[in-house]
Amino acid sequence: MRRMAFGCLLLLAALAGCSGRFVDFAPEEDAVYEFPLDEVWPQVRTYFASRGFVFREVPGGAQLETEWREEFMGSRIAAYWHRYMVVAKPEGSNRCRLIITRETRSANKALQAPGSELVWGVDSRSEDNPLGVGSDVARQMAMQTVTGDNAILGESGQSARDMVLEWKVFKNITPVLQQQAKKSSESPDVVVTKEADIECGVPVLGLGKLARAGNVVLLGELHGTQQVPHFLAQSACQVATQGIPVTVGLEIPAMNQERLENFVASAGTEHDWAKLMESPFWRSPYPDGRNSEGVVYLIEALRKLRGQGLDVKVFAFDHPALRGDAREEAMAATVRDVAGKSQKRALLVLSANVHPRQVKGLPGDPDYRPMGLRLADQLSNVYSLDIAYDSGTAWICAMTRKEELDCGVTRTKGEDNGDRYFVQLFGGKNRHGFHGFYYVGAVSASLPAVYQGAEPAGSQQATVPGSAGTH
Repeated sequence: MRRMAFGCLLLLAALAGCSGRFVDFAPEEDAVYEFPLDEVWPQVRTYFASRGFVFREVPGGAQLETEWREEFMGSRIAAYWHRYMVVAKPEGSNRCRLIITRETRSANKALQAPGSELVWGVDSRSEDNPLGVGSDVARQMAMQTVTGDNAILGESGQSARDMVLEWKVFKNITPVLQQQAKKSSESPDVVVTKEADIECGVPVLGLGKLARAGNVVLLGELHGTQQVPHFLAQSACQVATQGIPVTVGLEIPAMNQERLENFVASAGTEHDWAKLMESPFWRSPYPDGRNSEGVVYLIEALRKLRGQGLDVKVFAFDHPALRGDAREEAMAATVRDVAGKSQKRALLVLSANVHPRQVKGLPGDPDYRPMGLRLADQLSNVYSLDIAYDSGTAWICAMTRKEELDCGVTRTKGEDNGDRYFVQLFGGKNRHGFHGFYYVGAVSASLPAVYQGAEPAGSQQATVPGSAGTH
C-alpha cells in the first residue's frame, strides 16, 4: 500500500469558506507563503486553535498533530475518525509552505488494505525523531498498542496529503499576514459554502470535473462491495460542501422511495430504522449486493449529512418486475423525471455497470439499449463512468453450472492503482459507452444488511456460504 512520506494524521475541521470559481476538489499546486516561517507558524497555530482543534506540537519545530475527532458520532455503521499532521517547511529566508497530512480510520472495512493487519516497513527512528513520528511503522504500532482516550483503532484506515485544507489555511491567514490574496486565476479554488462540523474524507481526485449542477453522472458498479457505497457517500459529501445540491440515485425498487425519503429526513431512531428495513427488498432470498450493509451505510451517511444542514436527497429508480428493454426504459424514465426537476442539482446515479453504457447492443442482443444511452438521447450533460478497482472480494449472486443462483463472497481480480479514490476521464466515450472510470482501491465484500437475523447493517458477523461464480 503506497503511503505518503508523512504517515498520517487527521481529523475533521470546521473549515472556513473562501471565494473563487469552482474548479476541482483537489488542487495540484502547493500554496507558498511569501513570508518567513517564524511569522507564518503562529498564525497556523491560531487557525487550528480557533476552530476547536486540540493539538500537541513537536518541541523546537514547526509541527503539530491534532487529536482524533469522531465524525457521524453515534452512528452504528457510518462512524469514522480523523486527525491531521501539520508541518511547516522553510524555502529560503522569506518563503515557506505547509504540508498537511490527513489520517482517517473507519468503523467499517472500506479503507482496509490487504495485509494491513501486519506491521512491516522501514524503521524510521533517528536521533532527531526518536519515536519515528510520521512513519508507517510508528502508525501501525500505535494502532496496535495505544490505550485510553486515543485508542481509535477502527476497522480500516487511509492516509493522504490534504492540499484542499492547505489552501484553505493559506487563504484564511494571508490577510492576517498582510499579504494580498491571490486572484482565483492564480491559485486553485476551494469553495466551501457551509461553516459546519462536516468531514468529507480525503478529496476524490477529478470528481469536481463532473459533479456539477445540472450534470447527471451515471456510475457503473460491481455490486456487493464496501468501497463503492463509501466512495459515493464521500463524493456526495464533497459535492454538497462545495455548495452544490446533490441527489443520489440507487438501484433500489422505486416502491421504496417514500421509505428512503422518510429515513433520510429522520433522526435515525430505532423506529426510523425499523420502517426503512421492513421493506421486502432487504430480505430477498437472493441478495445480490444492492441490499448490502454497505448500501445501508451509504443511506445512513446521507441522513447524517442532511441532518447537518447539507442539501442532500436520495431516490430509487429500479423496476425489477420488468425485464430487458422495458426495464431499461422504466429506469431511464425515472432518472429523467428526477433530472428534469433537479436542473440546479448534481445527480450521482449508481447501478450495475451494464445500465450506464451509452452504446447500443450487448453480447447476444445487438439491439439492446441501456439506460445510459436512452438518457443521453434526451438529456444533455449525461456522463457515464465504469468502475475500476484492485483485487479483493465482493458479495455476488451468479448462476452455477447446475443453473442455480448461488450468492456469496467471491474473489475479484482487478488492477492496483494505489489506495486513493479518483475519477479519470478518457476525453470522449470508449467502445463500451463510458466517458471514464472511478477507482475505489482494493475491494472487500459487503454482506447483506439483513442476514441470518442480523440487522440493520450487520450488527453481528455471519457465516458466509460457499463462494459463487464470477459476476
